[in-house]
Formats: sequence, C-alpha cells, structure tokens
Amino acid sequence: MVYQSPTGARDLLPLDVVQKRWIEERLQQVFHRWGYHRIITSTLERLDTLMAGGAIARSTVLQIQEADDDLGLRPELTASIARAAVTRMAGATFPLRLYYNANVFRRSHVNSPSGQQEYYQAGVELLGMGGTLADAEVLLLVVDCLASMGLQGASLLLGEAGLTRSLLSVFPEAIRENVRRAIAQLDRIALETLPLSAEVRDRALFLFELRGKPADVLQKVASLDLNAEQQTAVANLKSLVDVLEQQLASSNEPMFVPTVTLDLSLIQTINYYTGLVFEVVAPSSSGLAVVATGGRYDQLLGLYHPQGQSYPGIGFALQIEPLHQVLLDTGRLPQQTPVSDWLVVAESEQAYGAAIAYARTLRSAPHPVRVELDLGRRSPVEIQDYAQHRRIARIAWVKAAGDVVIESVNSP
Repeated sequence: MVYQSPTGARDLLPLDVVQKRWIEERLQQVFHRWGYHRIITSTLERLDTLMAGGAIARSTVLQIQEADDDLGLRPELTASIARAAVTRMAGATFPLRLYYNANVFRRSHVNSPSGQQEYYQAGVELLGMGGTLADAEVLLLVVDCLASMGLQGASLLLGEAGLTRSLLSVFPEAIRENVRRAIAQLDRIALETLPLSAEVRDRALFLFELRGKPADVLQKVASLDLNAEQQTAVANLKSLVDVLEQQLASSNEPMFVPTVTLDLSLIQTINYYTGLVFEVVAPSSSGLAVVATGGRYDQLLGLYHPQGQSYPGIGFALQIEPLHQVLLDTGRLPQQTPVSDWLVVAESEQAYGAAIAYARTLRSAPHPVRVELDLGRRSPVEIQDYAQHRRIARIAWVKAAGDVVIESVNSP
C-alpha cells in the first residue's frame, strides 16, 4: 500500500513551509503596525455557528458527527471570530482590531479540478465600527499587505452588496437568483437567454455592465431611479472611493498601488455581507488569481450575541496558496531552506559528552544560530561531504578532552 495524504489535503515540505512563513511573517508585521492583535479560535465549531444564519451553505462544511452536537471544521474565520467577540470578549472596548493566521476547510465541489479541501488564510476583522473611515482603513490595510510582499500589478475590485441586492429586487422573484448568478459569474449569454421581457432584460444587462472606473460607474448608477436608501449607499460609496483614491495617489510606493475598479456586479459566495465587498486580483503564470476577499457584515455579530445585539464589522482574508503562486512567479520568495551554521562532530565515543556540551554552548549564543550534532557512524570524508552538500559553514571536531578544531567548509 502507498500511503498518501487524504483527498483534498496536501503536505507542506520544508521549502514550502519556509516560503509560507515568509508570507505570513510580512503580513503579521503589517497587522502589528496597524494595531491589530492575533486571535486563535477553535478549528471545530458547532454547525449552527459555522453556517452563520444560513449565509454559508451547509454543503460546503466538512462535518463531524458527534453524539450531542453537530460539529464541523471551520470553512472561514469570520463567523468564529464574531462568535468569540460577542461571547468571550463581551466587556471589551470597541473597536476591536483582530487578525488571524490559520487553516480552513471547505468541502470541494464535485467538478473542482484540484479537489482541495484545506486552505490557509491570514486576515483581519475590525469590529464595532462602521462608516467611511473604517472601510477605508481595511482597504488601505490590504494594500499595505500587498506592498509588504512586493506584489505589483494587482487590481482592487470594489462592490456594494446591499446596493446590488436592492437593484436586483426589481426582477421577478422566480428568476431573481438566476439573474444574480449570471451577473456574479459574468455570464452574459446566460443573462440574455433568461425568460425576461425586453425592458427587464435591458435592466439586467445594465447592471451587468456596472463595472469600470469608479467615477464612470457612480455616474451610471446615479442615473437610475433610486430610492432614499440606495441614494445613501451611492453617496457613501462615493465618499469611500474619494478617500481611497486620494490616499493611493499620495502613496510613497506607487509601484505597489493597485488599480481600483468599481464593480457593482461583484457578489460574494458567502451571503452575510451587507455593504462594501471587495476582491484583490493579481496576475500569475496561470492567469489572474484572487488573492484576497472581504467586506462589511453589520448583522453577523447579532446572530451570536446572547441578547441579539448587533455591532458593525468589516474584514478580509488573504488566500495564502494563490499568494504563494503569484509570488513564486516574481522570484521574491526564498529559494532554499535555511542552512546550518555549525556541524559538531565527536571524534570518538569518549567525546560524546564534550560534543553535546559544545553544541549547547554554540546554541546559547545571543544571536540566532543553527547547530547540528553529527550522530556518528560516518567517516571524516563522509562528514565533510555531508557538510558541503548541506552548505554548512563550519565543522567543529571535538576531542575527548574537550579540545575543538574548527574547519571552514567550502560549499560546492
């Protein structure tokens, strides 16, 4: 029998781990600079928590059947953090700035080419504050994350879930979901073949085309007969775009500034978003990759609050695997695992104690150092060959009396 990882999972080998940590450490530095604190929630959650009031489809959750509770593996982090915030952090002062770095699990679709079911994410949740400044903070934070990794050529797509949802309400309920799906999937042919009157089809195609430069899209949507709530949403979106574009234009690192597209056809698969939604798309060798998604969810926390009291929230998740692939193409990721600084060798059995003690002394140095202890049963030539191939800088030959001879190694 050949033992392999389960379907939908994969092993991360040492170089994969080094590259993944390179990404995560840079993101963590950015999160800290912006005043965010790490939170770690349980990998296992009750199914009703994970489904977020029906916003997350049950079919996507990997479930674990227990005698007393229906449990599942988290398909994303926002619901778990919302639950923790209103139950475990009830006395905290808002706003809460939280970040995470964790794996998530989602049941793969039957037709999924990769069959992947385990993913890695890093992201933030800004809880307890609404408004333009909170939205702008999260968008500028994700831009700062991209810059920290030297990612160029990205596009930031902005949408407005509440506005888009209300614009879709004019369609007959029986086919509204089909219209929504066709727009979300950018499937113009499906939209044109739906059983709609000419007037309603024109409205659907108008919504389908609501993407492009923010000023142009805002002008188009303002030409519609909007109710008061929709007008407020458009005004808030304009204020946000103005702040965002002003800040990006004054960036000290213009090469890392993404292009901004307003896309009112942008609809996330998770259905708890109530306002701003966004994606970050970056070029890779295999085409465009979605490296981050996020948005505002002002009703989610109320699902978990003991008295049903809700608080605004907004956040995003950076997808580590697509980021990894995009950055691989740039050559910015480490190309090898870290090398050891020392190989400590006992020249005889009588020198074992002295070799272990010398290795311990080297490891106690105030600066970081990697020290390997040779485990015996190799000739000096084999040891030198090993050190060369592993690019170890120095060999410490330890004698029984504790004397040490240091040899510098020339890597091949």
